[in-house]
Amino acid sequence: MRREDLGDLMAFLTVAEEGSFTKAAARLGTSQSSLSLIVRRLEERLGVRLLTRTTRSLAPTIAGEQLLSTLGPAFGTIDAQLSALSEFRDKPAGSFRITAGQHAIDTILWPKLSSFLREYPGIKVELNAESALTDIVTERFDAGVRLGDQVEKNMIAVRIGRKARMIVVASPSSFDEREMPMTPQELTGHRCINLRLPSYGGFYAWEFEKDGHQLHVRVEGQVAVNGVPQLVNAALDGYGLAYVHEDVVAHHLQSGSLVQALDDWCPSFPGYHLYYPSKRHPSPAFTMLVEALRHR
Repeated sequence: MRREDLGDLMAFLTVAEEGSFTKAAARLGTSQSSLSLIVRRLEERLGVRLLTRTTRSLAPTIAGEQLLSTLGPAFGTIDAQLSALSEFRDKPAGSFRITAGQHAIDTILWPKLSSFLREYPGIKVELNAESALTDIVTERFDAGVRLGDQVEKNMIAVRIGRKARMIVVASPSSFDEREMPMTPQELTGHRCINLRLPSYGGFYAWEFEKDGHQLHVRVEGQVAVNGVPQLVNAALDGYGLAYVHEDVVAHHLQSGSLVQALDDWCPSFPGYHLYYPSKRHPSPAFTMLVEALRHR
């Protein structure tokens, strides 16, 4: 392989990941025309078309998909090995991309990373807030954060947060005309606030468990949102019952602006875990990052 082939292959990989020559050019710090020429030159050299281009879209061909399946892991390994060279420096260094939900970033990742990054200025972290369950290998993230029971078996998982709990809350006025529900089934007679999550393909079904009996309940109401802050605000304004992380509304429960229902149906569950591919060879900087996030 010629040395320039590596640069051309990286250009093709970036264009395919971004789905756009314009975005890829901005990411690589080059011009769109130069990038288009590089990919066309690569196609001519290989003798196959790698991308299907139209005026509105860009997508890999079958040959392009096959090449991408090899390039992604290969460049990931190269990045890991380059990061590992930081052990020969006086101070650890490296750049890492982590995908996580906004709640995990706000309550766990950023509070721990803030002091860690100040101590190690050579370590850079990109946090990507995403509620969908991202494929970190395909999307080239170094790690992701999920609740413990959502981590795939072929991943290394490190607990970074304490046990968590989802609870049902509402403003006291929500029970002026209708009594507080005593079982999850009674939620069908109440106004509830729905939360739409991309990872669930629609509205999130509320999950309950008691004495080993599990229930998933689909609720109805006047208001639906796609963000937790909006969910809490709607509950505070009396638009119905909401299903949220307990720590998000702890101060509202303490002040009495929200009250809790179905407490005995809301057990705790494994909290947030940082996860990364088991085949990854962690660099010293990445190992230090994981240890800084580990729950103790």
